[in-house]
Parts: sequence; structure tokens; C-alpha cells
Amino acid sequence: MTPGTLVQPSSDGFVRLTTTAPLHADPEQVATLLAGEASPWPHGTVERPAVAGLRRFAVDLRLRVGSEQAGLTTLGKAAFLDVGRPRRTLEGWEAEISWRAASAAPLFPVFSGWLIIDAEQLRIEGLYAPPGGTIGRVADRLLLHVAANGTARWVLHELDRAALGAAG
Repeated sequence: MTPGTLVQPSSDGFVRLTTTAPLHADPEQVATLLAGEASPWPHGTVERPAVAGLRRFAVDLRLRVGSEQAGLTTLGKAAFLDVGRPRRTLEGWEAEISWRAASAAPLFPVFSGWLIIDAEQLRIEGLYAPPGGTIGRVADRLLLHVAANGTARWVLHELDRAALGAAG
């Protein structure tokens, strides 16, 4: 599976997103971090989301413009990241995950899907709704899907980093 796969929008306007990142931490540590009271993100847990069983975190979603080694700049957007309690699967762990902008929400995509944790990688799979109707879907095909993949990769790398830090 490639680290950022995009399938064209469906007739209802949603876009499928699948993004992976290598896992350096122990998968059990990632699951423990998500299930515990500690926060993987500096701003910590904020008010409870409307959906029971999810924890809401205030985060500054990051998107690096340029390569990982030679980034030109990093863009940030305040957002709410909701993560469910990890559940054991045959391959590892899975948890519900979603995010949305904390302000000016109609201008930014809303994502909902699954975080999958296995022995070798972290993966996010789900759907997002590009903002702006038909114009937004065209912009998504041209550029916004790159931002969606980059945002998902940032979330995965931050979880891996936080789990490694919690284990040390």
C-alpha cells in the first residue's frame, strides 16, 4: 500500500483517504497511550465530543510543504481530533478517528475513519468531505488531496513519536 492513496470522489462528494507510516514504537504502547489519560498532543484533552467513547484533543494539525528532509515551510491549523478507545483485532489494534477545523470549519475538510495499528505500521483509512461543493471537489483533485494525505501522515508520525517518548 502506498503512503498516500487517493480514490476519486464518490457521487456523494466524499473522498477515500488511506495513509500509512512506519511504526517505530511498540503497537501495544500506541494503544496504551490512546486508551490512557495522558495525551499524545501538547494541548491535551479538551471537552468531550458529542459521540460517547471518543476523546477530543486540541491539536495544531501540521502540513509540511516540501520533502521531509528539506521542508520549505510548515503550515498549521487549529483542529479538534477525536480518537476512540483502541480495540484489539487479529492484526493489532483499531480505533475510530476524526478531525475537523477548530475555527472557520466550512473552509476545511472534515475527516472520519479508522486508525489501524499493526506490528509494522500505522494506517489511517476513511473518508473526508472537501469543502465548497463542486468547486471544492475540483480543488481536491488538483491540490487538496495532497494536504489531506500530509495531515494524516502528520497525525501518524505524532502518535508514533509520542508512543516512543512514553516508553522511554
